[in-house]
Amino acid sequence: MTQKIAVDRYVFDVLMRDLVGHDHTPSAFLVYLWLWGKTEGGKRRFAASLAGIALETGLSKSSVQNAVRQLKQRRQLISVTHDGPTAPPIYEVLTPWMRG
Repeated sequence: MTQKIAVDRYVFDVLMRDLVGHDHTPSAFLVYLWLWGKTEGGKRRFAASLAGIALETGLSKSSVQNAVRQLKQRRQLISVTHDGPTAPPIYEVLTPWMRG
């Protein structure tokens, strides 16, 4: 059974053009979209290794690493925390365009 996930229109109308066209990082858009699905649009957090994200998205691990860096540091579109040194990172999707 296929589950549908709603994606905010901003993600396709603005964010895709910014990440793919302006920043030249289509991998960042793909990782953000994948995380959006796993977190149900930022409603929950999701733990995943870089290798796991790479496997799921079809990207290389280094592309995922660069995408996560872009999304976290430059764009501030995700937050990444760690429960411990050997635990996979925990991702949270941020939606700054929705702030009041």
